[in-house]
Amino acid sequence: MTSKLVEIVTGIVDALGYAGLAVLIALENVFPPIPSEVILPLAGFNVQMGSLSFTLVLLATTFGSVVGALILYGLGAWFGADRVRWFFREHGRKVLLKEADVDKAIAWFDRYGSAAVFFCRMLPVVRSLISIPAGLDRMSLPRFVLLTAAGSALWNAALVGAGWALGTQWDTVERYIEVLQYVVIAALVLLAVGFLRQRLLSARQTATR
Repeated sequence: MTSKLVEIVTGIVDALGYAGLAVLIALENVFPPIPSEVILPLAGFNVQMGSLSFTLVLLATTFGSVVGALILYGLGAWFGADRVRWFFREHGRKVLLKEADVDKAIAWFDRYGSAAVFFCRMLPVVRSLISIPAGLDRMSLPRFVLLTAAGSALWNAALVGAGWALGTQWDTVERYIEVLQYVVIAALVLLAVGFLRQRLLSARQTATR
């Protein structure tokens, strides 16, 4: 984490307040290398200091998450899989992303469907790119917005809350992000196992009738 980045984030929030947070998180969703792991805990520290409201921070950052996700959803729906892959193959290096990152997001969506839109909001890189296969699949827009908002609110609340709890040590949150990611992946695996188990039980019941 660089002090320059912290300075930039602080300057934007000081100048624009909650709107600045919304813009930063929207950009973080479109350009994943911008780290929410810095923006959100820093906002949480400001909540502890009394300069920001937790509720308004959560609303602003969740709104920003949804706006950023809708941009990528629109790109997926508009351009299609081939042109999206071409773009990241040719220009992905400019935003530190690769075609393989898009393929990973598509694989997550193909495997877990709507649940991936919710749970993947809590995984780095995939958190943003999961919106692309949702757009490619033309997933119901109200459902997409609802799942994106719910997953984003949970992630944002966790990181803002961590920054609030840690106070001046807010920048140590990054050390624990990996643990949170494993929890999310485990939840997805359990969800998949439960889904397969249900399908097998339904198939057996149908076969015995």
